[in-house]
Amino acid sequence: MIFTRAAHPAMALGVQTNRGRGAKNQEHMTNSKQGIVQKTLLENYQSYYRLAFSYVHQEADAMDIVQEGAYRAMRKAGSLREDCFADTWIYRIMINTAKEYIRKYHRVYEELNEDCAVTEENCSSLELRTIVDKLPLQEKTLIILRFYEDKSLTEIAEILRENINTVKSRLYRTLDKLRKELS
Repeated sequence: MIFTRAAHPAMALGVQTNRGRGAKNQEHMTNSKQGIVQKTLLENYQSYYRLAFSYVHQEADAMDIVQEGAYRAMRKAGSLREDCFADTWIYRIMINTAKEYIRKYHRVYEELNEDCAVTEENCSSLELRTIVDKLPLQEKTLIILRFYEDKSLTEIAEILRENINTVKSRLYRTLDKLRKELS
C-alpha cells in the first residue's frame, strides 16, 4: 500500500519516521516491486484463475482464491527477491492459497444434473477429472501445472522450488498412477 505523507499511519500517531536516504531507497524499491507484482497479476490473471479453477472447479471459489492470492502477493511484494521471477513467485502463492483453501473449505460439489446429456467424450473427460481430483495435492499440482497450465518442466521446478529431476520422476510416477486408474 502506498501512503502519502499525510496519510501515513505513523504520521497519524505522531511518530517520527526515518526520512534519511536509506528510507527513500527502501520505499522506492518497495514501490517498484509492488508495481512489478501488480503488472504481473494483471497480465496473467486468466492463468491464475484457470489454476485456481482447476483445484476447486467452482467459479466463485476460484475467484476467491485468486483474490486472496493477489492480496497476499501485493502485501508481500517487498519480499520478492528478483523482479524477473515475479510470475513464478506469484504462481507459488496462488498454489499455496488454493491448497489452503481446499484444506480449510473442503466442499463436495455435485458436478452433473440428472437431465444433462453425457457423451462418451465428456464421460472420459469427467472420469479423468475425477481421478485427478482424488490425487494428493502435491501430485495434483504437478498435473495441473503441466497439462492444464502448459508449463514446462523447468518452470514447474522453479515454481515448486524443486530439482528438475525430482519433478520429472514425480510427474512420471503420477502419470503411471493415472494410467492404471483409467484402465
